[in-house]
Amino acid sequence: MAQIFCLDGDRSGNFVRIENALKDATDQGAEIVTFPETSILGWINPDAHERAFPIPGEDSDKLCALAKKYDVFINIGLAEKDGDKLYDSVILIDNEGKILLKHRKINILTDLMTPSYTKGNWNDVKSVDTKLGKIGVLICADTFMDSLLLKFKNQHIDLLLVPYGWAAEETAWPEHAKELEKIVNHTANYIGCPVVGTDLVGEISHGPWKGMVYGGQSIAIDQNGKILAKARDRDYETVVFTINFLTNNE
Repeated sequence: MAQIFCLDGDRSGNFVRIENALKDATDQGAEIVTFPETSILGWINPDAHERAFPIPGEDSDKLCALAKKYDVFINIGLAEKDGDKLYDSVILIDNEGKILLKHRKINILTDLMTPSYTKGNWNDVKSVDTKLGKIGVLICADTFMDSLLLKFKNQHIDLLLVPYGWAAEETAWPEHAKELEKIVNHTANYIGCPVVGTDLVGEISHGPWKGMVYGGQSIAIDQNGKILAKARDRDYETVVFTINFLTNNE
């Protein structure tokens, strides 16, 4: 789990932080590194309507090159522009730099940005077989919807990766992390597989949630409710841990 600080709109700086986290993780032997929601431009940043790229595109190409450079899978959230539409997306990249999955957030919370992100397609909720197991991806508030979780339950996945932008007022932390833990725990139990939820560190600087704080405390929980790993409260950390991908098949 690469719990990075994200500065809204600081594309070049955020890429530096992403690569530093990749160095930290792969130095510790990580085979897959998970990043938070909208890690390149920041969540509900209206400037993304003008600055985001398509996927494939400049940002995803850089991420694919990093995956190949560090010989590691990357799961990361980023803004995606497709024509006049902006999506809150996540991609899973293999260690050869190939995009295996792309998911566009469905539960987009339209009141938080004008114009809002465009809603993803339910038919695109898919998983992929990899050398690390059968993996699915969702984004933050998507995990509030059991109807979406059911899609992955029916696909019998081994692992769900979820980038989060879990934010609240400064005074709500560190207690607000308990709500994230409940959501991730429910998701893992409902689907029947481990879930890795990776949160941001930093502050929202645009829109109705301006001033809200990302609290970190990224968390991984298995299908039995066991906490596999947890990151620091409101600070950068790269946490490397082991998941038994065979658990679902035993």
